[in-house]
Amino acid sequence: MKTTIELFQELYGMDDYHIVRSPLRICPLGAHVDHQGGIVTGMALDSNVEMVYAPTEDGYIRIQSLDFPDEEYFHISQVPDMLPGFWGNYPRGAVKAIKENHIVKRGFNAVVSGKLPIGGLSSSAAVTTAYLMALCDVNDIHVSKIELVKYSHWVETNFIGLKNGILDQSANILSENNHLLSMDCKTGEHHLIKKSVNMPEFEVVVVYSGVSKALIGTDYNNRVDECKVGGWILQELASLDLPSLEEVQLRDIPEEVYLEYRDQVPGRFRKRLDHYFSEQNRVRKGIDAWETGDIATFGQLMLESGESSIYQYESGCPELITIFETLQQCEGVYGARFSGAGYRGCCIGLIDPQFKDQIKKKIDSIYPVKHPKYKDDYRVHFCKTNEGARIIESAKESLV
Repeated sequence: MKTTIELFQELYGMDDYHIVRSPLRICPLGAHVDHQGGIVTGMALDSNVEMVYAPTEDGYIRIQSLDFPDEEYFHISQVPDMLPGFWGNYPRGAVKAIKENHIVKRGFNAVVSGKLPIGGLSSSAAVTTAYLMALCDVNDIHVSKIELVKYSHWVETNFIGLKNGILDQSANILSENNHLLSMDCKTGEHHLIKKSVNMPEFEVVVVYSGVSKALIGTDYNNRVDECKVGGWILQELASLDLPSLEEVQLRDIPEEVYLEYRDQVPGRFRKRLDHYFSEQNRVRKGIDAWETGDIATFGQLMLESGESSIYQYESGCPELITIFETLQQCEGVYGARFSGAGYRGCCIGLIDPQFKDQIKKKIDSIYPVKHPKYKDDYRVHFCKTNEGARIIESAKESLV
């Protein structure tokens, strides 16, 4: 963090600054259901997107990233259009989102950085939250956490063009340390479930594949559409009122309708239904296991979620599947699955910390041999859970 502060002071010559820490996140259970209004779970990690910033009275946004080349620079009254694949889309979208309901007069100077590889831990949601919180802070705009979730989601859906749900933003903003976040993506209702005193200590392993690709260029949006088509077919078979395809959400379809008409749904659309309804059952069982401290059952449900993501939802790539299968073989791994959309990025797992060295050694012995193209890019990280996004005003606190 000190490097980020030093660069900020070097670039802008400003000693009065704030810092926003916006955590990366994992979703242990609830894969690929948020865009269908499903119930999901999430946790924030102790690795963050961190941004040092200070207000500017001239209305310009000026950001230097430690992770990407080029500087982003524009005026709040003339926000540039979305440029596919450009990291600067997120501050652009943040300004547009806040201006929907608030008057924005001040810009800010900033330096932003992230500690873990991007892809699968929702760094996009984390960095969007950082820009939104900084923009609100310098303009004395007060929004609730739920409003912040909605603004961040607006950036990714309305500005970037991704058909995702609110899981990423919710876990990033609403999480509390030692709690499991349960989020109803249809109603917006959420619960924080404290870790049982009976649960053994655990850490999160994050294995970065080295494969990086923007979601907008994968099959992500196609899978969302396939879920909608599957739901639309079910509603037609059951003689239910048919909404427009865009309005279909599997959450609105009773499970008994799915069970009665499932066999009549063709091919890949049936597979998407199978994943959604089985994943919702896993989420419910996982919440019960978390409440009682049964990490073995919770982990087994994660492994089942990972299998369903591969064979029913048909996400994944050879590199991620290798990591998932390797983690399955490791002693000390309670559960594992792809992180995020599962087309690139990371696999995550809940582990017994005593086995960290053995887990890393196992991955190091298998992954670079099977995928030599990424032997210099893949990484194994170990993390703990932490608080959601927050602003830090003390320079002393920022170095803790």
